[in-house]
Amino acid sequence: MSSFWLSRWIPFFWKPMSKMQDDMTKPLISKVTTRNGVQYQGTDINKERQTDFSSSSHDEQTIPSPWTFSCSQTHNSSDLTGFLLKYVFVTSNLLFSGLGLATLVLGFWGLVNKESFAQEKLDGLGTDPMLLFVFLGLLLSLLCLTGCVGALRENHCLLRIFSLMLVILVAAQVLVAIVAYSLQGWITELLRSAMLTAMTRYQDDLDLRFITDEIQTGLQCCGLDNYRDWEVNQYFNCSSPGMQACGVPPSCCVDPLGNGTVWNSQCGLRTQQLDEFSAQSVIFLGGCVGSISRWINLHSELIGIVTAVLLGVQILTLISTTRLLDRIQCNKAHAW
Repeated sequence: MSSFWLSRWIPFFWKPMSKMQDDMTKPLISKVTTRNGVQYQGTDINKERQTDFSSSSHDEQTIPSPWTFSCSQTHNSSDLTGFLLKYVFVTSNLLFSGLGLATLVLGFWGLVNKESFAQEKLDGLGTDPMLLFVFLGLLLSLLCLTGCVGALRENHCLLRIFSLMLVILVAAQVLVAIVAYSLQGWITELLRSAMLTAMTRYQDDLDLRFITDEIQTGLQCCGLDNYRDWEVNQYFNCSSPGMQACGVPPSCCVDPLGNGTVWNSQCGLRTQQLDEFSAQSVIFLGGCVGSISRWINLHSELIGIVTAVLLGVQILTLISTTRLLDRIQCNKAHAW
């Protein structure tokens, strides 16, 4: 009898307190519970409940979220899709790089043609309008280079910068197209005002002279509405005491070079005094505002097609950029 009580209390010294409490509160006869036609003892039903709870928690954790499922689809998609995205993206960027280089060349051509790099003209180089073409060409080329490097290197930051700038460019072009279509009369008056200013300051501003000469030579026109509009210029006015009085610029002449290689600056002298029949063999009679309007109307379909193609390529490039950004993000998430 004494040995029985000794064996019951000796484990007190090495059993954990929780285990000892469980032993002391544990009933001598376990409660039998019936569940789903099966009999369980009290401890067994608790274990089963814990097992069911842990298994259900595990099932809930393994259900993938929609975002994870989408990224898994993107990651498991064919490598051909990623290659095509990069191919379309890089191709469109190369196209716009060519456009940027063409704009850059046009700007440098204008500077060289005006001899703006001559020593005596370097002081006014900073206000030359041809620098705008140079700036736009450089900006477009750098933007396309950013997109190409970002696509080839899969650089998230460069692609974000590229997409933001592209959205701004597309929005600006759409806005300009809407304004140009809806305010044609206002644009015509603005063009007349700008042309009149250029004619008035023809001798005083070399840039305006260059633009005016290029328009009159390219469109074969003279003045706003006709050649007599050059009377607004103080040097070509018939009341002027100079030798250019009642004349027109040499860019109005039908053959300003004659038989030489340099413009004959006197080919338009006294032509305002001639009637149209006599003047038509020497100078152009039509005005430049009408010539510009006719040129736009004649090439309106081509202008619309080119504008639509350029906008389409830019929108396609923007979509490709978005897809590339999503693909890069999903690849990073899959790597983690």
